[in-house]
This record gives sequence, structure tokens and C-alpha cells, in this order.
Amino acid sequence: MNTHTVPFFNYPALFKAQETELVEIFRDIGRRGAFIKQLDLQTFESRLASYLGVSHALGVGNATDGLEVALLAAGIGPGDEVILSSHTMLATAVAVHFSGATCIPVDCGPDHLIDPRAVEAAVTPRTRAIMPTQLNGRTCDMDALGAIAEKHGLLLVEDAAQALGSRFKGKCAGTFGSSAAISFYPAKLLGCFGDGGAVVTDNRQIYDHASELCSFGRGASGKVVRWGFNSRLDNLQAAILNFHFDRYEQTVARRRQIAGLYAERLKDVPEVVLPPAPDSDPDHFDVYQNYEIEAENRDALKTFLAERGVGTLIQWNGEAIHHLEALGFTQQLPYTDGLFKRMLMLPLNMSLSDEELDYVCDTIRAFFGYSK
Repeated sequence: MNTHTVPFFNYPALFKAQETELVEIFRDIGRRGAFIKQLDLQTFESRLASYLGVSHALGVGNATDGLEVALLAAGIGPGDEVILSSHTMLATAVAVHFSGATCIPVDCGPDHLIDPRAVEAAVTPRTRAIMPTQLNGRTCDMDALGAIAEKHGLLLVEDAAQALGSRFKGKCAGTFGSSAAISFYPAKLLGCFGDGGAVVTDNRQIYDHASELCSFGRGASGKVVRWGFNSRLDNLQAAILNFHFDRYEQTVARRRQIAGLYAERLKDVPEVVLPPAPDSDPDHFDVYQNYEIEAENRDALKTFLAERGVGTLIQWNGEAIHHLEALGFTQQLPYTDGLFKRMLMLPLNMSLSDEELDYVCDTIRAFFGYSK
């Protein structure tokens, strides 16, 4: 039955496609003994800040650490409530929990992003911050969220893990609030070969606080000024990120091209709801970290695709934050519940060829009884 193999993500291709250059980076770092907090990291932090248009970027061990640091450095702590979308990775809620605050998950909307109306309804006297997840490479309606934050005197701390380069009305994800975190996990648009993340901010006080937290509480002078821990982006990973950053615009362009091809091939399949196509909304510039559709008979479609060699994924193992009863969540979020019965991510990565994409689309069309 299977005539093709289209993996959801081809991890070996990350290395094989540029093996010679990547091996040379490793040799260079090794020969210099430049493993921790060296020039490569400083260069990457500076490039990242410049790309986003912010004053400060701090490389950290992973985006989960980054989210916690972003919250703590913004002053979030015990007694506070933080509102977030239930359609997000567990890491978002974990960061809130370990900051000492209480996580308040709310419904998402048709764009799969946090619903501003649900945010407004969830505000209480204990609410201190809104933590929108800029999901799948798309930025939330930050005008609406910003208005809520201003109305109630709340902080905005962004989970921009999946959205480097995504923009809303020309402004980059990660630059709307007091602080934000970005992920460099290997499958991200800009990925390293292990865990990695960054905290970004325009606020010097938050940057200094974040830097101290990530260095055992040591200030710029080397003196311990607060309790802290150890979280840093290692120099080898920073050097790899610098290498990939050189061609990041081409990466974004190709992913947008793939999204456009999906949109064209599947636009006449009414059983499938597609993400917005590139340039279909002038307020949004999407970078398509993921291509998350909604589909009728989702589970049968996933099986049909798997039998024909096409890898797909249901985000978060099919569990939204409010589904995690073991963590004490009891919210009822009907829109998100319905979405989690329909959503499915299709392959979208830099190793995906046009021919493979055509095969994925042909297989989806065949499942729903449409010709190629």
C-alpha cells in the first residue's frame, strides 16, 4: 500500500544537509576550547536582539527555563495568577507553576491562539499577567491583548517559542510585552542540536535580573546578589545557531512557500480547515513553525496517512493544559475540547520536497474522495 515515506520531521537531515560546514564548526569550537560563554554566544545574542528589534537577548539552556526566567524577572511570583491558552505546550504552564504563580488556562479561538474574550472573562483581582503563546509561527491579536492588559494593569509575558520572525502589524513576536522566551529546539525554525532558548526584553532591569537568575544569582561584578540557578546556552550551540541564522530569511521564505502550496492543493477540500495562507491577512506575517489543520474524521485520516507512509502529529499528545487533571486543572473549555478532536499537524520542514508535499495532499484528497 505504501509507495512513499514522508516523515513528519527528518532529524538526520538537519545534519546531513550541511555536514561539512557543521563538522568544521565543531572543530573550530574544540580547537579554541570555546565551550561556555564565549564570543560565539555573545555574537548570537547580539544578532538575535537586533533581528527582533529589542535591546537585550540572553541565551539560556532551554525555552522552559526561558519562560520561567521571563516571568520571574518581570516580577511574577506567589499569589499571582497568569492567564494562558490551554492550547500550548506543558512548558508554558510549568514555567508559571515554578515561578510560584497560579496557572489559569483559557479557551483558544478559531486561529488556535488564545481568545482575547476568554482572557477578559478570566481576569480576577489576583491576575498579574497574560502569557500568550505565539503558536505555530503565528502571532496573537496583540492589540486586543494589549488593551486588556492596559485596562487591568497587567503584564504581558510572551511564550514566543514557536514564532521567531512572526509579526503582527509589523512587530515581531516576543517584543510586545515586558519579556519573552524563544526556543531553539532542533525542530524549530532556527534550531540547534540540543536544547536551547533565549529570553528577550527591552527592559534593562529585567535583563539584569534574568542574567543574575541564570548565573547562580551573580551580578555583573561577580558578587551574589540573589538566589539563582544555572541556565545558559552553550557556546557550541550558539555557533551552530549563528551558522543557521545566516540563511534564516531563506528558511522562512521556504516554509511560507510550503504553506502556500498546501493552501492551493487543499483549498477545495471542505472537510479540512487550513491555517491562514501566507499574506491572506495583512496584519499577520506567519512563519509556519507548524502546519496545523482541522479535519473531519481526524483519527481515521491520521491512520490512513500513516498506512501510506505519511507522518503526522497531534500537538501535546492530544492533551490541552486543562485536560491535565493530575496537575489540578478543572476548567471546562468547550472550544478547545472540540479543537483537540479535530486538529492534526502535517509535515512542514526544510527537508520536505514539493513532490513529497504533493503526495501528502494527494493522500488527503483520496481519503475524502477527491481526485488529485
